[in-house]
Amino acid sequence: MALQNIGAANSRDAFYRYKMPRMLTKIEGRGNRIKTNVVNMVDIAKALAGPASYTTKYFGYELGAQSKFDEKTGVALVNGAHDTAKLAGLLDNFIKKFVQCYGCGNPETEVIITKTKMIQLKCAACGFVSDVDVRDKLTAFIVKNPPAQKKGGKDKKAMRRAEKERLKEGEAADDSVAHEEKEEEDDGVQWATDTSLEAARKRIQEQLSAVTADMVMLITAEAKMEKPKPAAKKVVAAATNGTAAAVNDEPEAKSRAVTENGKSANGIGAHKQLVEKIQGNLKGCSIGQLKSLLRSLNGGSNSPQDVMNALIDALFGGVVHYGFSKEVTKKKNYLAAATHDNEGSQILLLRAIDAFCEKSGPEVVKEVALVLKTLYDEDVLEEEYIVQWFNEGIAAGGRKNSQIWKNLKPFIVWLQSAESESE
Repeated sequence: MALQNIGAANSRDAFYRYKMPRMLTKIEGRGNRIKTNVVNMVDIAKALAGPASYTTKYFGYELGAQSKFDEKTGVALVNGAHDTAKLAGLLDNFIKKFVQCYGCGNPETEVIITKTKMIQLKCAACGFVSDVDVRDKLTAFIVKNPPAQKKGGKDKKAMRRAEKERLKEGEAADDSVAHEEKEEEDDGVQWATDTSLEAARKRIQEQLSAVTADMVMLITAEAKMEKPKPAAKKVVAAATNGTAAAVNDEPEAKSRAVTENGKSANGIGAHKQLVEKIQGNLKGCSIGQLKSLLRSLNGGSNSPQDVMNALIDALFGGVVHYGFSKEVTKKKNYLAAATHDNEGSQILLLRAIDAFCEKSGPEVVKEVALVLKTLYDEDVLEEEYIVQWFNEGIAAGGRKNSQIWKNLKPFIVWLQSAESESE
């Protein structure tokens, strides 16, 4: 493999120690599907000690073209036909901005993301800390996709080794106790309490049975001694299936009661409760805290779609006129957090936006294409999921003549023509 010095300023230094592979490219496809494949992008990224997605995205931003790096296959694609020399020049600019130390020019730097979402390069050679220009589009991508942390590797390994040793010691102790108990049983004498899992379950079951029997006897005796007051309970009838549920008049019991339409006894719907809970935690909430909150709300009677719908209403419930897209831009980090862990959540987000637009009026509906374009540009939504969701709506029937779908169609056509991978 042909190698070259990292950085154009060092190209003539025969003894320069930092090397990288020469770029290899390949033009693929025809017409609107033509694209440039940077064949050895993974090897180049390894030499620069950074993710290959950074360089691929940088090419796309600088060329004004769609770009994509597949983490599984290692394929880096940039839409359009671009010659190797042009891409090599862009790579040199990337190295100057995001790899080399601004002080000594050494490429041994570590990317640091500050608390204020600024990007710095810390040089391992001279210790200089370089501030990267935040106006570059790639900085936002790096902040959302930080590099893997290099620090603490030895400490983590030591902690894992210590944990394994503790587990082994615990297992050895358990085996020793079990062996001693077995010997005692063989002698016909049981001196120690059986601590096995099965014995523990049996003891718990016996205790629960005894307690349950006492409770039944006590309740029966109290029922004979005192008749219930007429106003102590009321019946909430379920109109749909004819069933009835006894609900205590006490305030705490009222708050737990649920009727057939998903509303609690105090009149607040389950959806509204979710919205209020999210709104109550949004102020001063970090991205990590929001992720934990959304995970905690999933499960039980709340489906992932319910939680996503509630998040959209909590974030944009006050938008009734123009300004939906501006609010989405302001709060894009929340939406990115909601879709970061699971690719399937992008479909949930699209459905939630659809539902929000349906009930928010024509002014909001007019901005739906701009909203999806914003989320697409910010890498919150990917083209394949947008197109998939759009086509599912068409296939399901009834959406073809929807105003939302009509407003989205030009954006979908642009997506399909601009990104061949979406087909």
